[in-house]
Parts: sequence; C-alpha cells; structure tokens
Amino acid sequence: MNQFVFRSWCVLTCVALFVILTALGGRPGALASRFDCLPANEFDKPTVAGHSQNPAPSPSPSSSPTPTPSDIFLVDLSTHNEQLKLGQPVRITDWNGYNNQPAFLPDGKTLFYTSIRNDKQADIYQYDLKSRKTTQVTATAESEFSPTLTPDGHFISVVRVEADGTQRLWKFPLGGGKPSLVLEKIKPVGYHTWIDQNTLALFVLGRPNTLQIVELTGERATIIADNIGRATRRIPGQNRLSYVHRVSDQDWLIKTYDLGTHQIATLIKTLPGSEEYAWTPSGILLAAKDSRLFACKPEVDKDWRQIADFASAGLKGITRIAINKDGQRLAIVAHRD
Repeated sequence: MNQFVFRSWCVLTCVALFVILTALGGRPGALASRFDCLPANEFDKPTVAGHSQNPAPSPSPSSSPTPTPSDIFLVDLSTHNEQLKLGQPVRITDWNGYNNQPAFLPDGKTLFYTSIRNDKQADIYQYDLKSRKTTQVTATAESEFSPTLTPDGHFISVVRVEADGTQRLWKFPLGGGKPSLVLEKIKPVGYHTWIDQNTLALFVLGRPNTLQIVELTGERATIIADNIGRATRRIPGQNRLSYVHRVSDQDWLIKTYDLGTHQIATLIKTLPGSEEYAWTPSGILLAAKDSRLFACKPEVDKDWRQIADFASAGLKGITRIAINKDGQRLAIVAHRD
C-alpha cells in the first residue's frame, strides 16, 4: 500500500511540474527567469512619511538602452523694454553622444553637466565659460547624474547609480576627494533640488513617482504630491517650490508648493507633452517645445508666448533648460540635425 501511495505521489508531482512549465512557456529556465525579472528591491518596501511605497526598479547602466545623442548650447539672454531677447545658440559639447543635465554655478563662470562616453558610464564634466575648456570631474565605476551645487558651496550632489543598481543621493567635494552618501535610506532617487542646507525636494521613483520634502536629519520625508514630472524648481524671491503634476496623460500642470504654509496652487498648464521649464531671476517661466522657446509671466499671462525658434540654427527636440543666477545666459539641451 505504501508503495502504491509513493508511486501515485510521484505521478502527481510530475504532472504538476509539467503544467507549471507549460504555463511558463515550456522553457526549463522559465521559472527562474520569472524571478530574475523582479527588481532587486521588490520586497524592500520602505515606509515613507507614513505611506507604504512600492518603488520601481532602479535603472542599471548596463541594461539601460543607449540614450539619444544630445548637445548643450549656450544662449545669451537679455531684457529690453520688458521683452526677452535671445542670442544665437553656441554649442559647447563636442562629444558625439549623451550630453545633458546642465547646471550653472552661482558665479556664472562654470557649468556642470552629465556625459556618457566610451565606457558607457555617466560621469560629471565641468565647462569653463571663459576658457571654453572641459574637464572631467568624476571617473568612477558607477554612474553619476544631475550635478547640483550644495547650499554650502563645497560639494556637488549627484544621483548615483551604484554597482547593484541602487539609486541614491551622493556628494563629491568640489576640491576633489572621496564621495559620501547624502541620504542612506531614501531610494530610488530620480532628481533633487536643494531647499536649504538641511532640506531637499526629491523626485522619488515609485508606483507612482512622488515629490517628497526630506530633512537630512533623520531622513524624515513628507510626500507632497504624486504623478509628478522630473523638474522641481525653487521660485526666485519666494518661499515656494514649483513642480509638474501629471493629472492625466494629456493634462500636465505646473503647480507651486508653499514651504511655509504647505499650500498647493496651480500656475499654468505645461506646453503639450513638455515637462521641462526654468525660472528667470525676475520670475518669468521659460519652456520649450521642439525647436521653439516660450515664456510666461504667471498671474499676468494667460498662456505661453513664443519668444524664439532655433530651427535655423539646427536645433530640434529641446529637452532641458537651465538659467544662470543673473539671468544673462541660458543652457539648452537639444538634438542636432
């Protein structure tokens, strides 16, 4: 009787395995591949500001598709009779590949940006506007993105994709030296904006992506909004932060968050399908669509107005905008013809 039971158990087990493999495509490795495709942090669901998050997988440089080649252009910016005037774009990058995420230093003499070159790793580069020379700042086995000067002026903070795919905020000393973690627990970080020396606004990847205000001390985070775009900006002369809220696939709004009262208000709709924007020091919003640049003065203008078209200069697909502190120079990321 025991032998009969044993044989019956074996038959049932074989049938069950056959059914499972058939459902997974009939491949011996199918079962393993189902688990391999799960993100490394699928079971690490940290509680942030009292909310349970299910973060999206952090991108890995080796598995990510090659980014679209892009260049950075500088454009002189001036104001005449309350009208913005723009010069001709001048290309400052000569590497035929990914050049993106420009950020001016407050002195207006230096620009940091991200570039992916022969080693397929993203590193930070520095462009000197006076000498027109480019210097590599980071040369690590990891990838660094989104260079941003810290409020104390001694470091550049970056989003770093670590060897295991973890995506956290780090900082590098401006004078050279070893990097250090800014936030240990909060991940995966997509983009960041410094509010003050102890406070950050973070775009945190997840389902959905969220805007979080984070205090460095204790890494205490408050979720402000979800379904946001990548661009978070301090509004010049105000204690407010701006961000893009993707209400739906077609309805994208630029909103503000008051850092004192915690009130949220809507400024204006974005240009269709465009989430990138920047503020001039006088409080004018700039945004781009294809080869064209638009401006809007919130609470004055009801809609965007076109101020430039760089198609004749060979630019297309403008994806990012940065403005220096005095508002006299614009950095644009675009594709070349």
